Amino acid sequence: MAPPVRDHLLARGPLAEKANEFLGKAWERGWLLPPGLDADALWALAAKPYGAKAKGAEHGGRSEQDVADFRERLTRLVAAIHAEADLNPLGRAMAWGQLSRAVKNRLALGALWLDRPELLATPLAPPIIVIGHMRSGTTRIHSLLAADPAHSHTRYCDAYHPVPARPGVNRVKAAMELAMLGLLNPWMQSIHPMAPAAVEEELAWLSAALHHSIYESQWHIPSYSGWSEAQDPAPIYREFRRILQTDANHRGIADRPRVLKVPAFAEDLATLLALLPDARLVIAEREHEAVLKSAISLAANQMAMQSDSCCLKTIEARWRHKIALRDARMAEALAGWQGPVARASFDDLNADWEGAISSVYAGLGLELTAEARAAMRRTMAASESGHHRAHAEQLARFAESD
Repeated sequence: MAPPVRDHLLARGPLAEKANEFLGKAWERGWLLPPGLDADALWALAAKPYGAKAKGAEHGGRSEQDVADFRERLTRLVAAIHAEADLNPLGRAMAWGQLSRAVKNRLALGALWLDRPELLATPLAPPIIVIGHMRSGTTRIHSLLAADPAHSHTRYCDAYHPVPARPGVNRVKAAMELAMLGLLNPWMQSIHPMAPAAVEEELAWLSAALHHSIYESQWHIPSYSGWSEAQDPAPIYREFRRILQTDANHRGIADRPRVLKVPAFAEDLATLLALLPDARLVIAEREHEAVLKSAISLAANQMAMQSDSCCLKTIEARWRHKIALRDARMAEALAGWQGPVARASFDDLNADWEGAISSVYAGLGLELTAEARAAMRRTMAASESGHHRAHAEQLARFAESD
């Protein structure tokens, strides 16, 4: 177990500290019941509204392999949380919230696909996939490409609420969640700015199938990470494609190329490309030590809020491993790839983003229109802020407490 952080007030916000203290006291004194962080309990709660139809909802649109994969992942992830994560009360509540949502969405999507199987036959325009380590410029590339009116993109409300709802409902839910997250974690917006209808990566769609990437950035769960890294990721990405088709159909954007971006794509690129063989790729490049420092900051921000025993050295070791693993797997997948590939370096984007994006369009064989350039300039103007300075200050707070 990593040595404990001595002063979490330096590493997490005051409201998170108060919430953590209140939950611990409430559970200890019996004012509230602690959440049932147990695979069977999570299933029972999510399945209750479906009654006898729960099994159909679990299987809807999915193969037996996909159903079994999710079940095993849930059991192993919960076990790793109990054995390794050392969550504090706030962390336990947040873990329960994330996993209960994953199971509920799993059943809700299955029920939808059982009722509307045509969603899974939705044809997709060839996507543009941004590949690269987190903090390597992927977010900037993603945002710029998504600004082009010729393209489509995922919004935050779609990413974290993938079950279609009446117009506006998921946006309201997302706004409420982001407001609460901002109160609990005042540094998160400096690390990864978010808004209900803003451009967002599809990490939440992978986490909905219990891919390890989002969870290992929040919790110390090395046994689950190692096991998941060694598994065939095909069931994860089949679910990802089903959600992508559903979202494209529901929003009426299936005919426009979707700009996709998740850093974990680099880890599973061969599987992703087998499911989206007509994709165009944009590779983001940045010096590894700079990537590592920023990745540590992101993980430290998450872990410091949810556990009282985490340290930068442990986080650094994990992300050095992730960078090496993703590099190796990405290189292997690209070695056999014959489709369009463009590259953009972090430094070039900082020095001359318009020149860098022009090169990307040329490499992909796409036209960069005047309308797209104007939209990208508006996006860049809106993004100028003190985010990166605040990001560095939060990492310094964590380092002081370690």
